[in-house]
Amino acid sequence: MWGYTLNDLFLRGGFVMYPLLVCSVIAVCIAAERIIVFLFLSGSYQQLSRQLDERLDSGTLEEVRDWLQKRRTPLAGVADCYLANLGRPTNLRDELVGQCASQQVSLLERRLSWLSVIGHLAPMIGLLGTVWGLVDAFHQIEAQGGNVQPGDLASGIWQALLTTVFGLIVALPTLAIYHFLDNRVAAITLQMEWLVAELNAWLDSNPPSATPGQTAVEVGDES
Repeated sequence: MWGYTLNDLFLRGGFVMYPLLVCSVIAVCIAAERIIVFLFLSGSYQQLSRQLDERLDSGTLEEVRDWLQKRRTPLAGVADCYLANLGRPTNLRDELVGQCASQQVSLLERRLSWLSVIGHLAPMIGLLGTVWGLVDAFHQIEAQGGNVQPGDLASGIWQALLTTVFGLIVALPTLAIYHFLDNRVAAITLQMEWLVAELNAWLDSNPPSATPGQTAVEVGDES
């Protein structure tokens, strides 16, 4: 790049390049870990909704809950919490399901804010390095009594701009990944609301006495 290796450019950028390097390493680690978590916990809402309807129509609550617990996804966890509290008053059940949904969302959002912080902090660190480099370059001009060649001035300026370039290189993909994952969390949160609404509709059309296998009241009594 520009006739220099990355190591040469890193050294020419000065001390500010080290915090940028730390930011980039942290961002890569967090992004990789969060992407793996999302892949592991991801699931199709349409598929879960369809299979849940089929199992509620044909199986017992214990069988449905056992199936949900094996899926280990946020949507399945919310559905399992709903079915586990069928025998409770509506207000209490809604509160418990909301608490479960919040816990699931918090697990998905863990450390995501760090990506946002790094994405906004890296350009500022790079800008600091640029301003610092420009101040140093003009200080050298003053020290030499203004007797400098244009090439000397250009050399100091382009080296000072390196930190801004690297700051943006760190920030842009970091913010892109952050917004992508944040949108996924928002989508899953909305799907949780849809799933609860579907379960409310199912419960309305299947009162406790008509619940397959075992009534909701009996489930609540056992708990």
